[in-house]
Parts: sequence; C-alpha cells; structure tokens
Amino acid sequence: MQPKTSRLKSILKSFKGQEVIVVGDIMLDHFIKGSVSRISPEAPVPVVDVRNEFFVAGGAGNVAVNLSALDAKPVMISVVGPDLGGEMLKDFLREHGVNVSGVAEDLDRPTTQKIRVMADQQQIVRFDRESKKVISPAMAAACMKSFETAVQTAKGVILSDYGKGMLSDQNIQKIIAICRKKRIPVCVDPKIDNFKKYKHITCMTPNTKEAWEGAGESPKSGEEAITRLGNKILKMLDADSILITRSADGMSLFEKGAKSPYTVRATAREVYDVTGAGDTVISVLTLALAAGASLKEAAVLANYAAGIVVEKSGTATTTRQEIEGVLP
Repeated sequence: MQPKTSRLKSILKSFKGQEVIVVGDIMLDHFIKGSVSRISPEAPVPVVDVRNEFFVAGGAGNVAVNLSALDAKPVMISVVGPDLGGEMLKDFLREHGVNVSGVAEDLDRPTTQKIRVMADQQQIVRFDRESKKVISPAMAAACMKSFETAVQTAKGVILSDYGKGMLSDQNIQKIIAICRKKRIPVCVDPKIDNFKKYKHITCMTPNTKEAWEGAGESPKSGEEAITRLGNKILKMLDADSILITRSADGMSLFEKGAKSPYTVRATAREVYDVTGAGDTVISVLTLALAAGASLKEAAVLANYAAGIVVEKSGTATTTRQEIEGVLP
C-alpha cells in the first residue's frame, strides 16, 4: 500500500538540517568535452576540438552533494592525496555545502581522479589516477576519530564503497557497531568485493547485477527469483532490509520479518541517463530514515527521486521541491 502523500511531504520537510555522515571513496571527475572532425597526422587517433571542460565530485563525494541538494548537512569522512586534485575536490565539496573537516590527507596515495575525454556524447578515452590499496592503520584511525566526533550529532550514516581502500575491514565493523548502539540508520552502497562484510546494517541498496554477483549467483529472470535473491542476501548479512534497485522494474524492498517483498514501481517517464542514480537513491533513503520515515516510506521517496534524476543528463541531483512536485 502506497504511503499517504501528506505523510511523504511531511518527511520531505524534515530533510532540512538533518546531519548525515558519508564515509567512503571520494574522487575528482574531470570531463573534457568537444567534437571530432579529423584524424591526427601523428597517429591514427581522433583529434578532439575541446569546447568545454569541468570538474565535479565523484564516488562518495557525489552522495554528499546529493544530500546537500536535499537541504541536509552532509559530513564527509574520506582521504585525498597531497596534490592539486585533492584541493580542488575539497573546494568543490565546500562550495556545495559539504563539511570536509573529516577529509584527511594521505601522503602515500594520490587523489583518485577520473579524466574522461568526450567527443559529442561518445567517450573517447578515460584516464584513471588512483590507488586501490587499503588505507594504512594510522590513516584508518584518523578517519575513525573524525567519525566518532561527527556521529555525536548525526542522524544517519552512509557507507559509499567504490573499492579504493577507504573503508577498511576494521572501520566497517566499528562504524556499524556504533550506529547500532546509537540506533542511527546505517545504509550501504556496496562494492561487490566487500559485499559480505556489511553485516547488521539498516539497509543495502544494490542494483540487480550487484545483488546477483554479491550473492554469488548467476542472474535469473522472474519475480520468484528476485524474491529468493533478496531473502538470501537479507539472511546472509543479517540486515534489517535490502533494497534492490531494478531499473525499469522499480525497486524491491526486503525487510527482516516481512512475509513478502514490497515492490515500488518505477516512476521515470523517460530514462535519459542513469549516471549517479544509485547515489541519489541511497541519499534520499538514508535521509528519510534519519527524518523518522519507515523503510517503506523511505523506499518510495527514493524511488521518486531516482525517477527524477534519470530524466536528467549527466551526474544529476534532485531537490525536496522537485520530489514533492512529482508526488501523486
């Protein structure tokens, strides 16, 4: 049964000022856009006539930017390198209302950067500058200290795992234990390699592909298969809930103790670009839980938010006003 619109609007109003911690891998996304009309005489490669160039926060940084766009107060816990990319990334996050006091500088690694060269809508090449090694025990301890300070006033926590080493095994367990003790919702956007490490969480938000891979199974079709999959992950992680995002098929919410999954139908009229939709989902879901919503209410709001951002071009965000505008 769909939650009442009046209730959903009330939850949206409560988003304002909610403090949510984002712990995870942040990166600087660098886009170089132009057009191609000739091949280089130096080598058989296209020559891109650059028309536009810009930088945005990627990875867990985009989750924090999503929260800020929803009028929340995001606190970022992460690491950058001692380089220009790290300074640019922190500056970008500050400009978008993100508290970066918990972003530490790691002298042993570069700031993760993704440099994409685009010709019209086609990506020509991507350059990655990164380290995937797990952060040192000293750096993990520094990040944990920042988290323990921030969690004193926070209402929700997001673990945004992009597999770049920020989320050490020990810190994952500590963060979840602290959140459980304080009864603060802790939600996870998982990396497949670390899937089984996120036990006793409030919610995990894998897409269908991630869910099958995380469960160690090959994809199968049909609602019965999805139901078995969701229940398997729920039991495997001993989680309060699992929200599988299913693109055109909407979302399926599996709650501990529920007899059957709660299905939320997709709302997008036209899917233009799914980039960053997962970041929007976990941002709205966690923020709604922080504001006192039930898991079903939070999932419904996250679904409406996802429907908005996939109709936009590029890594997009949405606002409380936009979500309220699409409610029935």
